[in-house]
Amino acid sequence: MKNSISKSFTLLLLLVVFATSCKKDTAPTIASPTATNVEIGTANNKQAIRGRDFHLNADVIAGDKIKGIEVKILQKAGQTYTATWKLEMAWEQYNGAKNTNVHKHFTIPADAPEGKYDFSFIVLDENGTKLEIKEDFIIIDAANMPVDPKIGRDIFSRNGTMIYYMDTFVEQELIFKKGDEFTAHAQVSEIKGDGVLYTVLIKRKANYFPESVDKLDLNKAIVISKVEHKGLPNASKVSTLKQVNGVYGGETITIGAEKDGNEPVANPISGEKAWESGKYSLVILYKNSTYNISTYKSIPITLAY
Repeated sequence: MKNSISKSFTLLLLLVVFATSCKKDTAPTIASPTATNVEIGTANNKQAIRGRDFHLNADVIAGDKIKGIEVKILQKAGQTYTATWKLEMAWEQYNGAKNTNVHKHFTIPADAPEGKYDFSFIVLDENGTKLEIKEDFIIIDAANMPVDPKIGRDIFSRNGTMIYYMDTFVEQELIFKKGDEFTAHAQVSEIKGDGVLYTVLIKRKANYFPESVDKLDLNKAIVISKVEHKGLPNASKVSTLKQVNGVYGGETITIGAEKDGNEPVANPISGEKAWESGKYSLVILYKNSTYNISTYKSIPITLAY
């Protein structure tokens, strides 16, 4: 009798363990939010200049739905600062979305103390999970930067006639037709070392707005000019004007041309970037590769092709 009871109890115990094990094995996994293409600062240099615009980008996919997106810039323990300071921001417009692109520009206050910080990008999910990306971050004053590239002398001409210069539109809308010669001059100053300067045309309907050379997709951009420099001394300048077969130029493209001005090999103007009527952006992109510092500028252009 005792053996029978013992065997029954053992069998019951095994059934309970088996049922519990099966329950655990089939328990659903709660998905956490993820983020890709994260850029903290232009070209993801994890740096901000106080008193100036700051760039943040991330493609977010929620586990369920986004409950909140936050950014925190906090002073590090053990570091010395001229004042106590922090920055905490939250954006509600993404709440409820399954996936979204977070692209933000905001100003780092001019009174933010220079130094090393902890930068946190946080995604809260409605299912209770959380993503936190934490990176080392630097706030610096422009006067203490090794280079401070500035785009200037941006001047556009159509068939030899100037129609735009340095934020001044001679014509209310810059319209180009097939066969027109488009000259896009630009200059970058206060640089040294190595770097590259591009001027490119990009269709606005492509919903593609690169803000650094690192993000330049030559399948979507028509290169007008590309100029590289190496070993420049302090406080140098470089422009889109260059020597081509002993003659200065290289910053003009004919609307409707078969190939662009990329170097060392020109690219066919076809596929996604094939010429067509519509709104374009003329984008000036510069990257100093020696110091990993970038800048850009965008001007609206219209093609009546």
